[in-house]
Amino acid sequence: MKKIFLFIPLIIVIMIAVFCLVFLLQGKDPSKPPSALLYKNLPEFNMIGLFDDSDVISNKDLNGNIMLINFFASWCAPCKAEHPLFFEIKKNYPNILLIGINYKDKQEEAINYLNTMGNPYDYVGVDNKGIIGLELGVFGLPETFIVNSKGIIMYKHLGPLTKKIITNEVTPFIQ
Repeated sequence: MKKIFLFIPLIIVIMIAVFCLVFLLQGKDPSKPPSALLYKNLPEFNMIGLFDDSDVISNKDLNGNIMLINFFASWCAPCKAEHPLFFEIKKNYPNILLIGINYKDKQEEAINYLNTMGNPYDYVGVDNKGIIGLELGVFGLPETFIVNSKGIIMYKHLGPLTKKIITNEVTPFIQ
């Protein structure tokens, strides 16, 4: 009977290893978490502007444009790493509307961040309580969405963008 109890931990370890191996072999990319909103309408929202509280914008104001929506925060190191790439996107693809959504951040710190790093966005909104992020299924920062001119979410990326990701994954949606 004691010999059986000696094998139980080994069996548990083997089961965990098999589970991990199956997950890894499925090719899951952590930067592409599943999204129930992909290929669906952008959820309705209203948000105030970062620089002007009286500037309120809704998703309906944005329809008709190809949009790149980026959730960022001043305290987010990966956000700082990808930030310069938005200037390149804006320069190379002037037809898109670049929307920044400052997520769960202090307003003065977010303004200082954009004043220091530069502001590539056409509009910067505020999501202090994370409600818009919740509606869009934001999983972590930074997170980027591409919405077509009909208001349909076409692409979602979790984590910092890189030149390679922009070239291979983002560009087909914003050309």
